[in-house]
Amino acid sequence: MSECFESHRFSRKVWLTNHAIESMAKRSITLLEVKQLIEEGEYRAKSQADGWIFRHFESRSDNLVCAAVVTEQAIIVKTIMVDWTLRESR
Repeated sequence: MSECFESHRFSRKVWLTNHAIESMAKRSITLLEVKQLIEEGEYRAKSQADGWIFRHFESRSDNLVCAAVVTEQAIIVKTIMVDWTLRESR
């Protein structure tokens, strides 16, 4: 993991995995957009330690932008997705 910043919202560090950084490059998502996503996006828990943070960006045509995250001692961004759809749990 090579990129890190502090989240005021979650009061902890945010780490981007190499896979997340590669996904950002493939999808032309900037670090600024990821920071906005983390700070302003809607969070949905998948389990106690995993979830998704997603947000609509007016300037992008491939919305929703979503980060799959682990939320334990730090926020670990595993990957970044576009054109994401929230599926409700059964």
